[in-house]
Amino acid sequence: MRSKRLYSIITAAMLLSSVPVYSPAPMQAAAEWDYAGSECDPAHDTSRDVQTEGVGNPFNFGERNTPADASTEEIRAINHKMTVQEVKYALYKEIDEHWELISTRIGQTEREKVYALFLGLGTRESTLGGNGDGADIETAETDGFGVNPAHAYGTMQTAVTAFADCNPTFDKEDNVPEMFQYTFNESNFYDAIVSNHMGIRKILHFAEICINREKLTGYEVIRNCLKGFNTGWCNKAEDDGAYRTYADEICAMAQFYYNEGHLYDNVFTWTESPAAAPYRTANCWDWWGDGEPSMAEVKQDPDPKPENLKGDVNTDGKVNIADAVVLQKFLIGDFILAQDKAVKNADMDDSGNLDGFDLTLLRQELIDLD
Repeated sequence: MRSKRLYSIITAAMLLSSVPVYSPAPMQAAAEWDYAGSECDPAHDTSRDVQTEGVGNPFNFGERNTPADASTEEIRAINHKMTVQEVKYALYKEIDEHWELISTRIGQTEREKVYALFLGLGTRESTLGGNGDGADIETAETDGFGVNPAHAYGTMQTAVTAFADCNPTFDKEDNVPEMFQYTFNESNFYDAIVSNHMGIRKILHFAEICINREKLTGYEVIRNCLKGFNTGWCNKAEDDGAYRTYADEICAMAQFYYNEGHLYDNVFTWTESPAAAPYRTANCWDWWGDGEPSMAEVKQDPDPKPENLKGDVNTDGKVNIADAVVLQKFLIGDFILAQDKAVKNADMDDSGNLDGFDLTLLRQELIDLD
């Protein structure tokens, strides 16, 4: 596995001149290629029980992908450099953090199927950054920042309507109290991790409507959540034509990632690619299973994890032995701390340098916590 990049404002600034204006890449090769990108080893520890534990956070993503005080250009430059594999794991990080809620609301207990579904959604909206854009993809921005409700950004193309305090004429999406709703501003809108968080939250916004208002059950809930993500309306359509090129296509591409073993590498496909042809069937949602979506109570997590927590080296919001392992690997040169937040959390003595004293202090804190 390649080393993780050390993101910084300086590095981002060097990249500003190369940030492109997004336009969908032509897919002339679709008749020749089923998919693109490279196979590679998973980034996570494959001894983990993914079903119960998730994949963890192998790229050390924080609650943000970029510094909150960075300029929009700097933020986009950082997101632009993400590989397809990083884009995938950034999605999984948010899914893992809200697994119980997501699983309950959309009625799916198999974690890797949920991973695959969001890869399908990301593929339909952005090709998972596989055209060299990373997570830096923006659409419907020409009217001005936040003016058009279709103005969207990121892997899932999360629209401005998902955010709190956006244009008050837009329909409010305030029905997911279990997940923090970020305020609409450029720092939040253009951050890849925040965008993922809000995109997942947007799906769950439609899940509540599908279950409570539309009285939908089974796979029809997630199918119409996807329809809502695309159109703004999650009521059940009268014919399958309303689903064929979006919700059902997402389902087909999800099965490609899941069944062909491309959940954890740099491989990506695209809408209408031959790669998903075997899965474009009339009963494609049979793959999803027969779980029942529910509005059962799930513990609320209304606030994002603290920006800085001493000892939280892997930025997962907790301080435990895993943090000591990461810090030790960093000190011997086997790991790069990819976030400024991680470096600050690891600097136990606030000296401005990371060394053996910080590791000693962290180990002592772990003993005290016991």
